[in-house]
Amino acid sequence: MADQNKSEGIKKVCVIGAGVMGAGIAAQVANGGTPVLLLDIVKVGEADRDAVAKGAVAKLLKTDPAAFMSKAAAKLVETGNIEDHLERIAECDWVVEAIIERLDLKQSLYKRIDAERKPGTAISSNTSTIPLGQLVEGLPDSFQRDFLITHFFNPPRYMRLLEIVTGPKTDAALAAKVGSFCDLTLGKTVVRAKDTPGFIANRIGTYWMQQAVNQAMDLGLTVEEADAVLGKPLGFPKTGVFGLLDLVGLDLMPHINASMKATLPPGDAFHATNRDVPLIAKMITDGYTGRKGKGGFYRLNKAAGKVKESIGLTTGEYAPSKPVTLPSALAKDARALLASDDKLGQFAWKTMAPTLAYAASLVPEISDDIVGADTAMKLGFNWKFGPFELLDKLGPKAVAERLEKDGAAVPDLLRKLGEGTFYKIEAGKRLFFGTDGQYHEVKVPEGVLKLEDVKRVSQPLLKSGSAAAWDIGDGVVCFEFTGKMNALDEGVIGLLGKTLSLVKAKHKALVVYTDADNFSVGANLGLALFAANIAAWGEIERSISGGQQAYKALKYAPFPVVAAPAGMALGGGCEICLHSDAIQAHAETYMGLVECGVGVIPGWGGCGEMIDRWKSAPGMPKGPMPAVTKVFETISTATVSKSAAEAKELMFLRPTDGITMNRDRLLADAKAKALALVENYAPPPKPEFRLPSAGGKTAMDMAVDGFHKQGKATDHDVTVADALATVLSGGDYDLVDVVTEQQVLDLERAAFLRLLKTPQTLARVEHMLETGKPLRN
Repeated sequence: MADQNKSEGIKKVCVIGAGVMGAGIAAQVANGGTPVLLLDIVKVGEADRDAVAKGAVAKLLKTDPAAFMSKAAAKLVETGNIEDHLERIAECDWVVEAIIERLDLKQSLYKRIDAERKPGTAISSNTSTIPLGQLVEGLPDSFQRDFLITHFFNPPRYMRLLEIVTGPKTDAALAAKVGSFCDLTLGKTVVRAKDTPGFIANRIGTYWMQQAVNQAMDLGLTVEEADAVLGKPLGFPKTGVFGLLDLVGLDLMPHINASMKATLPPGDAFHATNRDVPLIAKMITDGYTGRKGKGGFYRLNKAAGKVKESIGLTTGEYAPSKPVTLPSALAKDARALLASDDKLGQFAWKTMAPTLAYAASLVPEISDDIVGADTAMKLGFNWKFGPFELLDKLGPKAVAERLEKDGAAVPDLLRKLGEGTFYKIEAGKRLFFGTDGQYHEVKVPEGVLKLEDVKRVSQPLLKSGSAAAWDIGDGVVCFEFTGKMNALDEGVIGLLGKTLSLVKAKHKALVVYTDADNFSVGANLGLALFAANIAAWGEIERSISGGQQAYKALKYAPFPVVAAPAGMALGGGCEICLHSDAIQAHAETYMGLVECGVGVIPGWGGCGEMIDRWKSAPGMPKGPMPAVTKVFETISTATVSKSAAEAKELMFLRPTDGITMNRDRLLADAKAKALALVENYAPPPKPEFRLPSAGGKTAMDMAVDGFHKQGKATDHDVTVADALATVLSGGDYDLVDVVTEQQVLDLERAAFLRLLKTPQTLARVEHMLETGKPLRN
């Protein structure tokens, strides 16, 4: 559960409707550390009147990816039903309605809610199709003042976008309170949308998907060709459009289109692109609704030995999927792709030009400005660039001229822009083009600090090919990884040493952070494999020693160091966190020492740091064996936390470490934590370890032998676990009462080198580099 940035004013939430969205919203409220009451109907014939809500929570506990961030979060969800427990909404500060999309049922429920709630309780609907004006029609002004739409995206834990819609009578302070809670406690980026059909993301996204399907069919493309175009080359997820439809469910598309058709004005461009697709109708009838069904545009043919197949858009028949790779010149240049006169280029233009023009025509109808539209599409559909950012990449004037040449309407906003761009940098500030024809500063919310903004107005203090150091103000330096997947190499380790010297001489504190999706996947395995293949063992040993020395220098630096991981923090990326004075982690941090999975063990101090954490963990029994057992279980199985909250349970994070729910606030929170540690700072004392020696190693070996006999561990797993057990039990120091930190490092280094010399480990490393997946050999 989150323990930072709690919003004041909302202490308990009620969610009514325990379907996929309602239950997911309840789980995210609990993930934020707020108690939640989940209510649904009483199911006819059920002895347990709370069965529907209870069943929803039980299902969430089995969901993968997990809806709950921790077991403790799940305990914050209390279940009930609307017949026996509706009066309990009087305990709540916010009630979220997430029932079926029927206006009559929603209004009936609102009347019952209004009779039970305490004055000033916020009421919101998660509707994605019904206008707010219709939802509150005929209801008291007091209800309308407290009502708004809070449109979450599925799954609520992982999708950062929240569209908030207010009505003419909605109390601004109440809407701000809900928005603040969703930002700080639920981790959402709040975008204010207008009360129009589909709001922002679904309005643009539905048009884009329908246009893509139409053009792919008209031009005779395969689904692989369409997805190759509408994927990475344009900054869209690698699923492309047909893979996306499979993910969200084909059966959802006709419902959304029907809603748009019924609610959009007759002149809206959506109507021209909305058409029945017999193939999709047949697929739905046959149960091919996407990943949740028997398959969709893609399917896995298990009868043929798990062969990936795709459906022919003209034949309706499945055949083995044939991957498509675009020519390099088109894959890396969006302008060249849309200008290409082959069928792939035509598809790109005929899909994207109308979509971008549609988006431009909708501002300010759906959003006050282009920033809201761009943010909604980036977070709601995972586009790398919003439609206006994409227009800037393509050249707004060039797009407008080609639209005009094609006889298509050029939106007023695009015409008004002329030869300019929708965004520009001026005096270090990012400006956007407004509907008034003027440029305005893109405002950054209070409490948000982005490294990209720092970079816009400054130069790095230090830089290498894979790392950089930046002054983020108030005497704090940010150390950033910049290589592919933020893998750690000599460029990182070398610059870390220089950065520590710089901070010591001129600054107060250090934060280790990156704006990238993943903090760090660990050491650069490609370099290790290359060195091993040419038997450069001396070089490898120097590299291990260099990493150990750099991390210990960080740990014992005369100033505070705070690590701020988000996404994957694996191997050496996890170890740098373990050596920091404190960690401020994003809630979606997946942390672990995964080295055993590739046939080695942690080599940069991770073993000792984990022992030190576990031996001081609350409730840990005394003696050398309990802590070592926990560490052995965690490292030998390459366990990775599925959240920052779970990382606390695994002791990758200490009880005192912080968790930030909103990714945009992570750097500011880490900086604040570092500054809070500055006064009277002293480095930690060096730990001494009482390890279990030979007897403890025997116990660990016996546990692994049991897994080996059950077929759960391979021969090489046993070898790797034996090396780990040697380190954790004290190895050659088993006759010494106290083992020093340096001695544990020496054991780690020796075991790492010994394992890397085995052909089985080299095969695992090579397989991981080629496939991204572990090899069991």
